[in-house]
Amino acid sequence: MESIVQPLYEDNHLLIVNKPAGYLVQGDHTGDKTLLDYCKEYIAEKYNKPGAVFLHPVHRLDRPVSGVLVFARTSKALERMNKIFASRKIQKTYWAIVKKRPSQQKGKLVSWLKKDGAKNTVTAYAEPIDGAQKAETNFKVLGKLNNHYLVELEPLTGRPHQLRVHMSEFGCPIRGDLKYGFKKPNEDKSINLHARRLYFEHPVKKEPIVIVAGLPNEQFWEQFLTLDEVKVKEKNINNMFS
Repeated sequence: MESIVQPLYEDNHLLIVNKPAGYLVQGDHTGDKTLLDYCKEYIAEKYNKPGAVFLHPVHRLDRPVSGVLVFARTSKALERMNKIFASRKIQKTYWAIVKKRPSQQKGKLVSWLKKDGAKNTVTAYAEPIDGAQKAETNFKVLGKLNNHYLVELEPLTGRPHQLRVHMSEFGCPIRGDLKYGFKKPNEDKSINLHARRLYFEHPVKKEPIVIVAGLPNEQFWEQFLTLDEVKVKEKNINNMFS
């Protein structure tokens, strides 16, 4: 069985993992064991830590979503990473698989999102309303395979369910996402949304960190590797902080 904790990068300040779909990042009303719990156990065992392990997620991925997830191992790293995310000095790239053909090859999706905490759903509005936050997402269609489309998404803001709502409003709900309009669930209850790449400056070492998360070990996902432009040419991210 594949390990729950799949480290992509770790040092004294950060633990970055490839989150499997289906796991909570932090606890909720279900009481299910979380990825945070598994990662604390991993740290305690690997580094022989007898006491409580400090580990805190810097951001979130929804339960049915997979991909790059960053944990801070110290309070200093957490504080600095929070500032990096808040100031948007980070580049996040997701992959999404949709059934319906997008109407444009690339562009930007902009709306105002308002969350209903009781229902855990988000509604998009075309104009600002009370309680809604502006959300922006760049998108690009990478290709078509087996009557599905692979779309690259770059969120410029970090709102709850942002990418799921934006793709739904665009008329292209993400495969498996019943909450936002897809008609059929995936067998494992995941949705085909994957946090593929993350780029930022290390909060302590001040060196560039580029993380790429391998796709879920699942046949439908893996076929889309043939459309991955990144295998040939990485994005130019050298001037991100200039």
